[in-house]
Amino acid sequence: MNYGAIKKYDIANGEGIRVSLFVSGCTHRCRNCFNQEAWDFGYGLPFTKETEEEILQALAPDFISGLSLLGGEPFEPENQKELVKLVRRVKERYPGKDIWCYTGYTLERLLEKSRARCQVTDELLARIDVLVDGKFVEELKDISLPFRGSSNQRVIDVKASLAAGQAVSRKLYE
Repeated sequence: MNYGAIKKYDIANGEGIRVSLFVSGCTHRCRNCFNQEAWDFGYGLPFTKETEEEILQALAPDFISGLSLLGGEPFEPENQKELVKLVRRVKERYPGKDIWCYTGYTLERLLEKSRARCQVTDELLARIDVLVDGKFVEELKDISLPFRGSSNQRVIDVKASLAAGQAVSRKLYE
């Protein structure tokens, strides 16, 4: 897996001050995507053990709320296999910090048989607290929406959704 950027003090991609990892590779290719260079799976740098340690260290301060995963597309199967290892370590070391993930897939699509599903999809979903799902749709762009770019995208409480068997919206700023 490659990644395009790590932002260590991000306030745009989830509640609070966050560490954000932008992975490379995306097959959605949404029109007017804000991060088109990350569509290429070869973009950026290789994700290594040193990269993982850098992220874990960046998460250490108490004022950091958690980790956000963006892309590219975190739920491309190639990326899931590396990200599940990272989120395991984050949850082990920082159980009080939350994990947000931005995906062009819908939660329903991730739960059914689809191109995105692989052997670690269920575990990765179970370790994510908030999923911002759905492709960016230029015609539905709305800059007034918190933490998403278009009105079709949802901010989902993953644990509540998995328990309920349907998408449950996350109440923001609780």
